[in-house]
Amino acid sequence: MDTNIMPTHSHTISVLVENKFGVLSRVAGLFSGRGYNIHSLNVAPCEDTRFSRMTIDVNEASEKLDQVIKQLSKLVNVVEVIDYRDEPTIYREVVLMRVRFGEKKQEILELCNIFGAKILDATRELLTIEICGGVFRLNRFLSLMQDYDVTMLTRSGKIAVAKPEA
Repeated sequence: MDTNIMPTHSHTISVLVENKFGVLSRVAGLFSGRGYNIHSLNVAPCEDTRFSRMTIDVNEASEKLDQVIKQLSKLVNVVEVIDYRDEPTIYREVVLMRVRFGEKKQEILELCNIFGAKILDATRELLTIEICGGVFRLNRFLSLMQDYDVTMLTRSGKIAVAKPEA
């Protein structure tokens, strides 16, 4: 199964914005003002530090998202909006988690090995694990980890980039 393919109801857009005060608030306000829930939002400076790239993942109907994209494009500090719905796209997300292992340390290490997760830190009772990948792969790993004592979990939210043409 391709771990990069998203379900049809999930839509990811990329918004290149100027690094100015209040831009994040205005962009998020466009979604909340229409009653749309942002599933994940990732913002960071990009190749040109005058700008940041926002990767926004929403679960909305395509018609509703079309309206928001048009309105986003009209915001003053928005430079570019990329709609990944019709683009071959690579998606990634990072998960950090802390697991109390008790008697099951070896089982957890085996799962980490199978999924390519990394052990970032270990104490006598806890493992801190990092896993990166497509959302389906991460969800599969997390569903298997539910059998263990996960004491902390955080997800980065999706990032995306369109695949270049061959």
